[in-house]
Amino acid sequence: MAAQNGKDLLIKLDMTGSGSFETIAGLRATRISFNAESVDVTSLESSGGWRELLGGAGVKSATISGSGVFKDQSTDERARQIFFDGEVPNFQVIIPNFGIVEGAFQLTSIEYAGSYNGEATYELAMSSAGQLTFTAV
Repeated sequence: MAAQNGKDLLIKLDMTGSGSFETIAGLRATRISFNAESVDVTSLESSGGWRELLGGAGVKSATISGSGVFKDQSTDERARQIFFDGEVPNFQVIIPNFGIVEGAFQLTSIEYAGSYNGEATYELAMSSAGQLTFTAV
């Protein structure tokens, strides 16, 4: 895969629950992480005393995070709404020249910051809340 622009890694939010995704405006930095827990099945009979893992048995999860500046009232309001209402809407993460990850995420953290001589900023963190799908491009 050739080098990609970081600005092309997009986080999109389902604005209405009907599959109408919009890019969360004002983000300057975005990240998605995938995790899988391992299940250790090592026993006294394990060959050479090496650890053995049970493939496909651990819990899978993903986290999304982003930080930026306020740019778009509708996506800012929607993010606040889903946090305070405890909603678990669908998000999409567009990974340039790779694919789209989509599924339900819970907004687990919103942080607001600002300095006297600077812009107001925010940071978001989300955790997967169900099975994710991947669509290759």
